[in-house]
Amino acid sequence: MPHTELAAETICITGQQTHGGSVFPLVLQCRDSAASLETVREWVAANREDLVAKAKRHGAILFRNFPLATAEDFDGFVAAFALPNFPYYESLSNAVRVNRTPRVFTANEAPPSVTIYLHHEMAQTPIYPSKLFFFCEQPAETGGATPICRSDILWERLKEQCPAFARDCETRELRYSHVMPGENDAASGMGRSWQSTLRATTRDEAETRLRELGYSWEWLSDGLRVTTPVLPAVRKLPDGRMTFFNQLIAAARGWKDSRNDPSKAITFGDGSPLDRDAVLVAVELGDELSFDIPWQRGDVALVDNFVAMHGRRTFTGTRKVLASLIADESVS
Repeated sequence: MPHTELAAETICITGQQTHGGSVFPLVLQCRDSAASLETVREWVAANREDLVAKAKRHGAILFRNFPLATAEDFDGFVAAFALPNFPYYESLSNAVRVNRTPRVFTANEAPPSVTIYLHHEMAQTPIYPSKLFFFCEQPAETGGATPICRSDILWERLKEQCPAFARDCETRELRYSHVMPGENDAASGMGRSWQSTLRATTRDEAETRLRELGYSWEWLSDGLRVTTPVLPAVRKLPDGRMTFFNQLIAAARGWKDSRNDPSKAITFGDGSPLDRDAVLVAVELGDELSFDIPWQRGDVALVDNFVAMHGRRTFTGTRKVLASLIADESVS
């Protein structure tokens, strides 16, 4: 990295993984106890291309002991990367979230007892971010880790164990279905209302938006059932790696609330059911390959959304983890 006034070093933490010679996640620790927020922002700006490249190679970077304490501090840290913002209100995210600044929002308002299973952010929609930033404003009393998983490694293992299913994922792709409630339901990990998701105030506006996106839909007494167009299950990265880029694990395992049944949440692109045994192998691989980010106050994680999946463990006490998304720079 270019020389700056900020002293940062690579460190090891318990449970770190190594895949193909690269650690997961990469952990950078600020060694300058007197560093100012301005110094940190200057350091990020000077090193941003290298940091983004490292996130792509390693899957994720955990920044530790940097002088960040508030949502505004986090906003400034993310802004220093000079990457295109992907605001929550423009997304098709299923999650109920609350903005803290125009670029920073709560990661998910679902109750502490709800597990959020591994997924690539918004891979169940046609519009998704390329990178995610998370910030620990306050760690939970117990639990509350953010599991992350190298999706390229999972894909290689899945191909070995379930080659026919892997071929089907590549060639037949996926479709997702779920019910959006009539108003935000913070008790669910996927409780965002159709009005908020589609930025619509009337049914006609919602249908116009869905038509533009290529969705099919059905109005229900308690909300709106939508089915996506055919979406990829696998993504090829510029360096040739393939990743298991989807929400298969989350949809098959965790899309459950008073309106949604995980068994009906996902099919192949032609509408045929997935091989349940193969799905369970993918779930088991995700569990085996996960690293739980052990949040400390002030931590920031940069996750490349095309390389690594993430989720949320259950927790007790108050947990405040904030997020900021980066638009897909390859899409103009």
